[in-house]
Amino acid sequence: MLDVTVIEDPEAAAVSLDPIRARLLAELAAEPASAAMLAGRVGLPRQKVNYHLKALERHGLVELAGERRKGNVTERLMRATAASYVISPLALAPVQPDPDRFRDQLSARWLLALGARLVRDVGTLITGATKARRPLATYALDGEVRFASAADRAAFVQELTAGVSALIRKYDAPDAEGGRDHRIVVAIHPTVKDRPTPEPDQ
Repeated sequence: MLDVTVIEDPEAAAVSLDPIRARLLAELAAEPASAAMLAGRVGLPRQKVNYHLKALERHGLVELAGERRKGNVTERLMRATAASYVISPLALAPVQPDPDRFRDQLSARWLLALGARLVRDVGTLITGATKARRPLATYALDGEVRFASAADRAAFVQELTAGVSALIRKYDAPDAEGGRDHRIVVAIHPTVKDRPTPEPDQ
């Protein structure tokens, strides 16, 4: 099972967004289970659960983990293909955000467009690397800071911009033979308080 995978297909995205199927995915990310086992957990008839499982399996969101005999019946034990899923903007390709349409470093919507492109591009890279069975070289830095004032925040942004820009100028080699282009995204936004996950309707 993968830690996280990206859903690029529109139909798979629609399947995963159904509240009941999302609940089944969560159950199967925790441990393999059969339709009969899941039926008791989610309060639905086994046949209905089986219908939803087949839809998830068709789109590669769950897979067969094994089989077990229960009386005269052989039960299929299913598991999620990943512990969590991210839907790529490619699932809504005609209306996906395009950060190249405008550039405003102080715009939250431009930051959102950059984030969407990051999900799309890294998802595409993961898919390609998985098919080629090759590692993918990436790096991420995540942290939090509490600014004493708006002036301190502005000063931090100024220093961060100068520092990163200097590094880019130092290491950028546009004419290097065999070089490989990389994208750098640096973002600052207020921390979001954790919110409880709502229970899906059945």
